[in-house]
Amino acid sequence: MLASVMAFAFLGEAAAQREAEEEPTAILNFLIIKDDNGKPVRNAAVIMHPVNSHGKQGRGDLELKTDVDGRTSFDGVPYGKLRIQVLAAGFQTFGEDYDIDKAKMEFTVKLKRPQSQYSIYQDHPDEKKNDKAQPPPDPNAKPQ
Repeated sequence: MLASVMAFAFLGEAAAQREAEEEPTAILNFLIIKDDNGKPVRNAAVIMHPVNSHGKQGRGDLELKTDVDGRTSFDGVPYGKLRIQVLAAGFQTFGEDYDIDKAKMEFTVKLKRPQSQYSIYQDHPDEKKNDKAQPPPDPNAKPQ
């Protein structure tokens, strides 16, 4: 009886392994560069999230770090939807969903610097100033 239970467990494990081997996987290569000058971004975090058929992010995230040449790669990514995010200090976060459908895929991500924020409390010398103060509209005035 014990032998048959062990044989059943082994066959179940072998079948699961066979199914895993039949599922196609891909090699993903990433190059992360600066948008303004094309130089590599080292130590950028490349995060891969599986995405289900409803567009929701699933479990099983994987994080990679780029080398001094801005490169990183991973072998064994299952085919399907994948959300790729790239984070690096001093740059805008990048995020995009991709269909992984080839045995080898290359991604080049150009990271942008953060854009400055506009503040009404700062002087803006490039803007034309309207020196003539306009009175507020008269709420009792009839349209012409």
